[in-house]
Amino acid sequence: MRWDNLFDDLEGQLEHELNAEEIDLRAEEERLRLGRLSIRDRLLSLARSGGRQDPRMLSVVLTAGQGITVRPSAFGKDWLAGDLIDHSGTSAQCVVPFVAIAAVVLTEDDVADSLNSPVQTLAQVVDRIGLAFVLRDLCRRRKSVDVQTATGRLSGTIDRVGRDHFDLAMHPPGTQRRRGQVEQYRLVPLAQLQLIRLA
Repeated sequence: MRWDNLFDDLEGQLEHELNAEEIDLRAEEERLRLGRLSIRDRLLSLARSGGRQDPRMLSVVLTAGQGITVRPSAFGKDWLAGDLIDHSGTSAQCVVPFVAIAAVVLTEDDVADSLNSPVQTLAQVVDRIGLAFVLRDLCRRRKSVDVQTATGRLSGTIDRVGRDHFDLAMHPPGTQRRRGQVEQYRLVPLAQLQLIRLA
């Protein structure tokens, strides 16, 4: 009888230790998973959470201190693109580099949604496209843009894109890039770029 109690007690202790080890292992795996998440992963999870057809709007604070609301439509390697929603409800297309994001304003539910693993889809080309490629495409298309930097807003057309900067031919908003309209040229380091709004 005493042996039965002893064996039952040992079996209970062993089962408890195995369960505790498994719980510790799962907790460590979760810490490692969270440690590998990037801002891109979290924003992608948040935008696509809840099985929505339309991505969720994100409330973003840029490193220059400006708050914006964006409904993302594409996530590149180091940028997101989407509709920039202003206070009147109108929207314009924009590109935001991830390095220009100082914070994303979340609710408690948003935090949980952002920590979910991003939905695994087939790798798309856009996932590997860097910001410089997007700027080169805007340059090639001769699109007028409003560029928000840490020091202010510039309007013009991107003339060329280097490895770490771009040339902006500045002209009044709403006008085409014509030699007589260009007021000046600026070299803008990519590190200073906060937001590009397509005119």
